[in-house]
Amino acid sequence: MATGLMRNYNMSVRTINGNRLFWKITTVFTCLLIVLGIVFVIIASTFSRSYYTSAHQELYGNIAQHLATFTQPFKDGKPDTSVTHDIIHSTMVANPSVEVYLLDTAGNIKDYVVPDKTVQMHQVNINLVKKWIAASGKQRPMGDNPKQPGEPSIFSAAPVYEKGRLVGYVYAVLASEKQKAILQALDNNLYLRLASIMFYAALVVAFIVGIVTFFLITDSICRIAGVVKRFKEGDYTARIEGYAKGNLGMLTTTFNDMADVIVDNIDKISATDKFRQELIANISHDLRTPLSIMQGYVETLMIKKDQLLPQDKEKYLAIVYDSNRKLSLLVDQLFQYAKLEANLIKPEKEAFHISELAADIMMSYQLKADEKGITLNLEAPDNLSLVFADLSLTDRVLQNLLDNAFKFTPAGGAITIVLIEANAGVKVSITDTGIGISPEELTHIFERYKQIHPRSSGKGMGIGLAIVKKILELHQATIEAFSEPGKGTTFVFELQRA
Repeated sequence: MATGLMRNYNMSVRTINGNRLFWKITTVFTCLLIVLGIVFVIIASTFSRSYYTSAHQELYGNIAQHLATFTQPFKDGKPDTSVTHDIIHSTMVANPSVEVYLLDTAGNIKDYVVPDKTVQMHQVNINLVKKWIAASGKQRPMGDNPKQPGEPSIFSAAPVYEKGRLVGYVYAVLASEKQKAILQALDNNLYLRLASIMFYAALVVAFIVGIVTFFLITDSICRIAGVVKRFKEGDYTARIEGYAKGNLGMLTTTFNDMADVIVDNIDKISATDKFRQELIANISHDLRTPLSIMQGYVETLMIKKDQLLPQDKEKYLAIVYDSNRKLSLLVDQLFQYAKLEANLIKPEKEAFHISELAADIMMSYQLKADEKGITLNLEAPDNLSLVFADLSLTDRVLQNLLDNAFKFTPAGGAITIVLIEANAGVKVSITDTGIGISPEELTHIFERYKQIHPRSSGKGMGIGLAIVKKILELHQATIEAFSEPGKGTTFVFELQRA
């Protein structure tokens, strides 16, 4: 029951989150479309006015010329009101948007057919009048409106000649106050209608786009969530496909890379666990042998201490001592490798003669070589360069390689250390005449806890060569092995010149 309630709760949360996402998308699109609608109304209104102005200019631009030609508004250089007023008044009645003024040559208003109280200017800019006449069909300028100073208006103008002499101008304002009032009412109605239409259209479009976008986004998210769920449930091959660009592409790449890293870490953990199991098994075996030997001989000494001859007691004690020494060596190697694996050992490099170090080590192994009937050789030039390395770690490398050579070199064999100059340092090679390694086994000899059968059967944990490799890696050096079954093995590495 609790599980069912939790499932219903999760579904409710997902539904709420989905609804929130839907309404967020819808709100954003609605606001965007409303803003675009307002901009559209403003632009449409501006262009509408510009279009109306241009059209009005083209339709009624010749009215001043018509009045100047057919009415003869000036007589003896003065306005002839008895003739012109009726004609001009008739023209204004036929077209209420036109207001006609008579100007002298300086732009002063000499006569007009409008209420006198509404006229606030008695002079217009004559330069604009001349520009308008000179334009002749081109883009004509706006002129002064005597009723509304400072507010440019479209107009029509024509010169009036009497006996070949310029006596004034007919100046017709094509956008009167009445026209502006009518246009203002129409504009307000247009704005209201456009705004209403755009608002409802924006709501409908935003709702439709919100639904489509919501389902497109949630469909992609659901697919990605399904892949993530598969990965969570143990399908480590699950990867997101089909999204290469944008935020979903970034999410896809991030998840796939993360999944690869997780799988790689799982593999490493599995491998480490496997190595740990092998280590425990090897340690149990290798430590049990000397411990069993020590325990057996110690029990014998304790039980038969009064019955054993002195030489037997010495023999048993020597065996116990030898087993203890082997046990200490195994433990030391184990701790050494653990420190190397954990990067707890930092090489303290210094310049030294590796030939002297090799000679000292060969001398310490000479007794062991005599007991086993093995010949030790050291080949090095007198003027060999100094190397730059950690002295104690280099000593451990040489000892481990010599120990490895002693394990598999029979009596009558030989172990040779050769030191020669190389391009960047000193090349060291250790060669034995032992049983050799097969090509298949040669690729595994530096793996930790790896024992090569039958070469190393019963010879230890197989950790000595792994320590060698780790130490040389700390010195940015590599080690190579060359071997042929029945003819021996050679290990080669190079240390940096000081």
